[in-house]
Amino acid sequence: MASDPQSDARPRLTRPGAKIAFVVSTFHHDLTGAMHASAVKELVASGLDEADLPAVTVPGAFELPIVARRFARRPDVDAVICLGLVLKGETTHDVYVAQGATDGIRQVMLETDTPVLLGVLTCNTLEQARARALPVEDGGEQDKGRELARAALLVLDALDRSEDTGARPLGFPAPTRP
Repeated sequence: MASDPQSDARPRLTRPGAKIAFVVSTFHHDLTGAMHASAVKELVASGLDEADLPAVTVPGAFELPIVARRFARRPDVDAVICLGLVLKGETTHDVYVAQGATDGIRQVMLETDTPVLLGVLTCNTLEQARARALPVEDGGEQDKGRELARAALLVLDALDRSEDTGARPLGFPAPTRP
């Protein structure tokens, strides 16, 4: 298994039946929706059931943390993926929205001990956002939805391994004895 979420190697599913929830901003929904669809496709291809991938929409990126917290507090949710887009504008509004979303998502993750993945794109232009959000087959260059899905699986695997006393970081061989 590759440790790079952008590689072509799909992470193996170590937690069958895992539930990964999504909180998706409706602001620029054409792009956040594309990221969501790509992430769901990747998770289903990795062995998860689409019924275990619930999603809720919120108006914008600033509102992502409160719904993420609600999901993260549920005992049946293993991880949460937050998807949003904040575009640079004529004022500094984008800075405050992005910082609020980022700080809130981090706080939720640490206070609930549940992985909450930050899928909030902060771009200068809509063209940059399209390049990052859309799958390659739809004209994108980076497919952040797929990347976030793979990262969620890798984080869940790392958490499972951290409970094991013989845990080793993914992608690194076990140490050899001289």
